Amino acid sequence: MKNNKKLLWMLLSALVVLVLAACSGDEATDSSADTEKDEEATTSNDGRKVVIGGLWDLTGATSDVGAPFAEGAEAYVKYANSKGIEGLNVELTGKDYAYSIPEAQKLYQEHRDKAGAQAIIGFGTGDTEALRQQVAADKFPFVSGSLSESLKNVEESPYNFLVAASYSDQGRVLLKWIKDNHKDGTPTVALLYNDTAFGRSPVEDMKAYAKEIGVDIVDEQVIDVKATEAQSQLLNMEKKNPDYAIIQQTWAATSTILRDAKTLGIDTQFIGLNWTTGEGLFDNVDAATAEGYMGALINAMPSEDVPGMAEVKEYIEGEGKKLEDINAKFVQGWVTAKIMVEAIKAAAEKYPEGEITGEQIREGMESLNNLDLGGVAANVTYGADKHAGTSQIKIGVVKDGKWEALTDYISFED
Repeated sequence: MKNNKKLLWMLLSALVVLVLAACSGDEATDSSADTEKDEEATTSNDGRKVVIGGLWDLTGATSDVGAPFAEGAEAYVKYANSKGIEGLNVELTGKDYAYSIPEAQKLYQEHRDKAGAQAIIGFGTGDTEALRQQVAADKFPFVSGSLSESLKNVEESPYNFLVAASYSDQGRVLLKWIKDNHKDGTPTVALLYNDTAFGRSPVEDMKAYAKEIGVDIVDEQVIDVKATEAQSQLLNMEKKNPDYAIIQQTWAATSTILRDAKTLGIDTQFIGLNWTTGEGLFDNVDAATAEGYMGALINAMPSEDVPGMAEVKEYIEGEGKKLEDINAKFVQGWVTAKIMVEAIKAAAEKYPEGEITGEQIREGMESLNNLDLGGVAANVTYGADKHAGTSQIKIGVVKDGKWEALTDYISFED
């Protein structure tokens, strides 16, 4: 009996040892698997994080163009991250400031103090100019939907960069084209703009350049950016009988001008700066009324077959949409964000370790030389004393209900 009990205890002991060993082996296996998962997670998220703050006009006075611009900027960052930005994790966090300068200033501080932004993509002229000293003090590179000439001054705006030709340079190109192509005497021009920092931005520069090249500015009319009627201003303009009228507005007010000009039978040739051009114009005015309207094209239309549009198409189709679902202002936002991301990539390459700072991103931007945008926009070049990427635009015209380029990218300096 004792021998049987002894044998039983020996068998039980052996069984316990086997169970413990088995448990120990399972725990070792689980621990190893968890370690591998942790390593994979670290590897997939080991990019240095760079936050870009976005200031959008989604509901304000210029939201007709501001909303697609914001959508395009956010789309590019999403696309770039999906393709992989080596060693980087770029985040764009945008907020609607509704075209209010005080709100833009408040949201900028939130981007800086809460979101940890190192760079900013803005939109409006008034708010971009109002924030110039603040972004310089904070050392935050700032690109914007605004193309105000004042932002080209590196001493006054050391952290601002223009991603396309300034409004003034656009106006100079249009005036030069008018001078070179007008027949029968000195061309006469009227200027139609709204009473905002955006609207006024290129006016004095265009007047000075017109005088320099021998074009007569014969009239100026101020038309509200949200105007639904402009007949009184157009009748006053008609008294001066200008050959051309250059418009600095967005789609909505431009549509009002073109409709009322047709109603009044005014045969002046209307030409607009970049925020007046693009497919969105046809959302507000019929194609017949817009026929023959001309304007500055700072980037390609989605329908254009240029190499750089391939990545836009890839992204859009990946979202279950078609290129017809976006417009030129989406493309402008896309290009704006692309240039900022290229600057961040250049900064990361120069400074391969540690946090990427706004000061380093500024250096990255200044290092971009003839950045090829695949025809979606004019190539850009920056430097320590040059924060305007280009002075080139295309000139386009509405023909048979579509925008058609009349020129390649050209500059008034050509």
